[in-house]
Amino acid sequence: MAAEIEAMMESSAASWNQGDLDGFLDDYAEDASFVTSAGLVHGLAAIRGIYERGYWRDGRGPQDALRFEDFDIRATGPAAAIAFGRFVLYDRESGASTATGTFSLTLRRAAGGWEIVHDHSSGDG
Repeated sequence: MAAEIEAMMESSAASWNQGDLDGFLDDYAEDASFVTSAGLVHGLAAIRGIYERGYWRDGRGPQDALRFEDFDIRATGPAAAIAFGRFVLYDRESGASTATGTFSLTLRRAAGGWEIVHDHSSGDG
């Protein structure tokens, strides 16, 4: 289970790094929720809007690359898990960190694999 979820997250980061918003978001359930600095949003369309207005606003994708670190993945039931970790945005040329933070994801097993039903990501200030 943990290896599957970690692989899913690595694939998500690869999609981000290729500027593929659809690929980045394809792990989210249609009914997912997301905590932002402005509050809680519901639904994949609303989550997509946050990323389109932020990192994809120029239509080309994010300037900085993404990686995930420090995974701690725990089963909470036969088809449910919580994943904790750290995200790191970094300059594509120098590799220097531009932003970091922690995340916690609530996941459920679906027909196609694991999907994110709740995302709470917080920057380190």
